[in-house]
Amino acid sequence: MTENVMYTIGVDDIEDLALGAVVLGAGGGGDPHVAMLMLRQAIEKCGPVSVVHPDSLDPDAAVFPIAMVGAPTVVVEKFPNGCEFEIVLRSLSQRLGVSPSAVVALESGGLNALFPLVVAAELGLPCVDSDGMRRAFPRLEQTLFTLGGVSSTPIAMADVYGNCVSFDCIDNAMSERFVRSSVTEMGMNAVIASYPMSGRQCADYGATGSLKYALELGRRIRAIRDGVPKALKTFLDFADAHVVFTGTVTDLIRNTTDGWARAVATLEHLEDPTRLMTIQIQNENLIAFEGDRAVVTVPDLISMIDIETATPMTTESLRYGQRVHVLALPAAERWLLPDGLELAGPRAFGYNLDYVPFGVHA
Repeated sequence: MTENVMYTIGVDDIEDLALGAVVLGAGGGGDPHVAMLMLRQAIEKCGPVSVVHPDSLDPDAAVFPIAMVGAPTVVVEKFPNGCEFEIVLRSLSQRLGVSPSAVVALESGGLNALFPLVVAAELGLPCVDSDGMRRAFPRLEQTLFTLGGVSSTPIAMADVYGNCVSFDCIDNAMSERFVRSSVTEMGMNAVIASYPMSGRQCADYGATGSLKYALELGRRIRAIRDGVPKALKTFLDFADAHVVFTGTVTDLIRNTTDGWARAVATLEHLEDPTRLMTIQIQNENLIAFEGDRAVVTVPDLISMIDIETATPMTTESLRYGQRVHVLALPAAERWLLPDGLELAGPRAFGYNLDYVPFGVHA
């Protein structure tokens, strides 16, 4: 498949990719720091990672999505040991009787944008320039692959101690329930190989170009950090994004329950203290309210960038007193169709409101 390589990911790309992945994580997906270290080590040991376009895959090739699941806050203190990926790939290969021809990210947000590249480097496999969300979502069934009718099972799942389980489920929503209960027993942190699919399915249903998109977002974030003139405007124009609020974090309530990192962040506007924004969080930033009005809702992305450092914020790194820009970025268009909104719109998370296009309030 080397003749189909579009580009490679080398050591010099890691930081930019991580910056962009945090933006696409919408607060979730996990802090990519550990994944950056693992990817650097893998590339230095095995060489750059080959990235291929999904259309270049053999239609019958086996493609295995890889991801870490659990509460992102746990990953900060409980690191993966690097063996979990080989365990789940071997388990899934044995179940299916076929070895993967390529790996792909299940989501392009946070650390899960980088981990498939670690696997690809260490196993000598290409990584597909695609993913199942073009962002991060908290639930396993909330993928573009589900909308395409791809089954999430069989699933192989392993923890840092080498425990591995494999199971089949009647539908992708039930897979989420099994994974969530299993990850709780595994200490809120595990690795899965799920949604095994053909090259044709990956090309037809995945978010093509999401890896490159994350890399380009990161390069523009770095320009903001480096003080390049008008870099923020350049980033916003490239991402078709808006700054919907600029304020100080004045309250932050967190708890980790049922396999989720939940939180509510309150921000006070920098120029008008009577304006308050609250952001509802379930692993990812889901809804941004100004007063009683929903300004941004899933499946569109809500990301925060520290004003002082131009650092994209994960939910676990958000702190009282930080001054941030709250950004709204558009979701992949497939999410905005009726079945996409049913799967990943506000009502899918229990909110009694419909999807609100953020441009309406810009």
